[in-house]
Amino acid sequence: MRRSKDLGTLPARKSRWAVARGQDPPVLLCGDRVFSFQPAFKIPPTSWFLQAVRPAPPSPPAPHPVDRDISLSLDPFPRPGSAEPAAAVAPTPAPIAAPAPPAPVEIDPAALPESLWRSLARHELLVPLLRQVTIAKATAEVELGEEERQQARQVWIRKTGIQSAEHLQSHLAAYGISEAEATWQAELPFRIQRHCEEHFVHRAEQRFLARKPQLDQVIYSLLRVEDASLARELFLRISEGEADFAELAATYSQGPERATRGIVGPVPLLQAHPTLAERLRTIRPGELQPPLPIEQWWLVMRLESLRSASFDDEMRLRMSRELFEEWVEEEVARHITARPIEPPQP
Repeated sequence: MRRSKDLGTLPARKSRWAVARGQDPPVLLCGDRVFSFQPAFKIPPTSWFLQAVRPAPPSPPAPHPVDRDISLSLDPFPRPGSAEPAAAVAPTPAPIAAPAPPAPVEIDPAALPESLWRSLARHELLVPLLRQVTIAKATAEVELGEEERQQARQVWIRKTGIQSAEHLQSHLAAYGISEAEATWQAELPFRIQRHCEEHFVHRAEQRFLARKPQLDQVIYSLLRVEDASLARELFLRISEGEADFAELAATYSQGPERATRGIVGPVPLLQAHPTLAERLRTIRPGELQPPLPIEQWWLVMRLESLRSASFDDEMRLRMSRELFEEWVEEEVARHITARPIEPPQP
């Protein structure tokens, strides 16, 4: 490009750069300066090709193989007629599940040496060991989902109070267990629950019906004294509205209910004395009972509420767990009776 000498100085334009059309060769105007140049090739006079001399913009670096695999398109909806389609979004890789802990090598009670058996029994470790071995064998085939396993670990961490990786390592060292064994311990309650649901839930309702009288919950007010005349006087003061049951119980009652101002419960109905339980079962809530003699006591009581047990999901799991615990106790007893105590040799 060279400066034109024959066109002279032109007035400044509003735009810094302008093209003076109709000139051959074309003229480029910038303020009060005029430049003329030759086109790079023959083009129509109505459109001029301006070739800027500037360094080419640096080409973007080649994507790393990993970046290329996970690159996302900035335009997920390509326009019709576009030169190249938008890059496809690579699927997000699924999270890698933590490997299941290796199955521990469990103890065979029948294979324990007699000396070890006797030593465990002497130190009161035999029954707990047989119990844990029985539970581990019963739940060995139970498989948990990844979500259940994560939940089990979180519960275990809260229960043990683990707060850091260093704390975890010190805990494992203190108890002499590996991380896989700690994971097994954390998952055991979930495996037991799954085993109960699979093997004992079909008998849960039958057990509930048999135990329902023991599962009903009761709340009642109680005042007990050893003096029959005092019990009668307190009963009359409460029934005639002269005094509050809670105040008299906190003042005169001679049992542990004095600390709770006479309130007992909620407790299982059959936890009370049989005579008291039978009376509570036959009266209505809010009904005050005259002094009742039981052993050396005179009782003044009032039923507050009676909660009848229902067979819901929580009760179903509870009954299933009770059936499982009974089965474990039977298995432990079977192992013990299979190896009777040998009399000492003379």
